[in-house]
Amino acid sequence: MILYGARGQAKVIYDLILSNNHLLEYLVDDNPPDHFPHNLNVYRPTPELLKDQRLIIAIGDNLLREKIYHEIKHLCEFETMQHYSAYVSRFTEVGEGTVIMPQVCINAEVKIGKHCIINTSAIIEHECIIEDFVHISPTAALAGNILVKKGAHIGLGANLIQGITIGENALIGAGSVVLKDVPANAVVVGNPGRIIKMNGVENGQ
Repeated sequence: MILYGARGQAKVIYDLILSNNHLLEYLVDDNPPDHFPHNLNVYRPTPELLKDQRLIIAIGDNLLREKIYHEIKHLCEFETMQHYSAYVSRFTEVGEGTVIMPQVCINAEVKIGKHCIINTSAIIEHECIIEDFVHISPTAALAGNILVKKGAHIGLGANLIQGITIGENALIGAGSVVLKDVPANAVVVGNPGRIIKMNGVENGQ
């Protein structure tokens, strides 16, 4: 197994790999750092290094993770990884390339897309749908029947009430309490959550 990416997210996933008694051969990164834990080798990506490998894209940024996926998907296969301490219902579906961190709880009939990051101690309740390239940050809590669309980022410790939809590429700020639907490309913060930016433009401008 190899990782694409050699920064903070890669270090966390490397630790997850070791905790699950797997072996990491090497990493690739477009701008290799001077050092990586255990002096693992980090190379610039080439088709030869990627071909036929089982790989996790270890990059926290959703848009960049998706971009890399489309660039390399014809070369390699993608590994799905779950920490042994996470609880994932037997009735849940998890897509390729998704990483589930320690102490996560995912309940019945949740559907998680490909190349998502479900971070430490996040809670996803029954029948949620998490589309591709989503990042659920540590300790975020999603009540039942929520739809999180592609590329959305749910911030640290955010709480989402049941039955709402979070639009594509939306950003929910840390600690926010979201009580209603959020449109695509919105930035939401606060309790209750309010939109402060849409499509990169601050509200009121």
